[in-house]
Amino acid sequence: MLKPVRIKILISGVVAALAATIAVLAVHTGPAAAHGNVVGPASRNYGCFERWGSRFQDPAMQTEDPMCWQAWQANPNAMWNWNGLFREGVAGRHETAIPDGQLCSGGRTETGRYNAMDAIGDWKATSIGNSFTVSLFDGARHGADYIRVYVTRPGFNPLTTALKWSDLELVKSVPNTPAAQWTRQMSNGVQIDIPASVAGRSGRAMVYTIWQASHADQSYYFCSDVNFGGTTQPSPSTSASPSSPTSPSASASVSPSTSTPPVTGNCAATHTVTSQWQGGYQGEVKVTAGSAAIKSWTVTLTYPGTPPVQQAWSANLTTNGNSVQATNVSYNGGLAAGGNATFGFLGSGSPVAPTLTCAAA
Repeated sequence: MLKPVRIKILISGVVAALAATIAVLAVHTGPAAAHGNVVGPASRNYGCFERWGSRFQDPAMQTEDPMCWQAWQANPNAMWNWNGLFREGVAGRHETAIPDGQLCSGGRTETGRYNAMDAIGDWKATSIGNSFTVSLFDGARHGADYIRVYVTRPGFNPLTTALKWSDLELVKSVPNTPAAQWTRQMSNGVQIDIPASVAGRSGRAMVYTIWQASHADQSYYFCSDVNFGGTTQPSPSTSASPSSPTSPSASASVSPSTSTPPVTGNCAATHTVTSQWQGGYQGEVKVTAGSAAIKSWTVTLTYPGTPPVQQAWSANLTTNGNSVQATNVSYNGGLAAGGNATFGFLGSGSPVAPTLTCAAA
């Protein structure tokens, strides 16, 4: 017979193991709320998230956007955590901390999560003019000790060559800038738009941005693929969720499941099926604020039977009977009057249109 002390030890061990298991299962796959990224011209991982975050299982990605496809296969958290590509403790010694060929992954930071950003190939490029704007979104409002914007030297070919420090030319340096001087965004973060220019450039190149956040010693590194010779891109405004891709899916069956209701209260919600395949589908819910700004929202999805929702992003879900309650995450709860945010989910079986209710504070 086991003594009481030994029983207590065994129980404690089981509880600890169970807690560890629950912690692993509860890892949030949506993007981290803190930190930020270059949203224009979009960095490699933010661009992939923006184009494919709402339909990341669409097989069209493999042919339409092969560099993003290889990145999703390598580690999807590089895109879900698009705002966490940083290193700590660099102390300004960027060229020492990050070897040539690893600039886009921040020197394989975060135990290799962003390694695929260093892959050589035809990444989607933003068309820009010789005068352009780098837009840096700061979700946690850290501000900057400094920001440095580089452009690859003439002759560098990102389609065939890994990026080295010697390939870069500094074109803009921004000194200490508190977050209070950045522009407030609807998604609760702030953004700074940095004008930069080069002379006589055309064709493919890369813009490389170092953001030294005014928070501990966090250095962020962003590779943006560009094509000089296009028109100067407008300064983007970071939405609370990725925008839908402009190119249609070759295999997705897309059909809205509800009409857009008027916003008669604090908020309203609509449900759309964005893609469908045998045995499953991808849904999206759009939350729109009413005539006044809101700080948070909760959407309840009520189904005629067992909820088909299996996995979600950009929202926290709680299932109770035949309903699913979705609450905002920290980066998409605050909406201006008439503003909107979206969250997505994967469903099993054939698409089912839920009854939606929305509440906001």
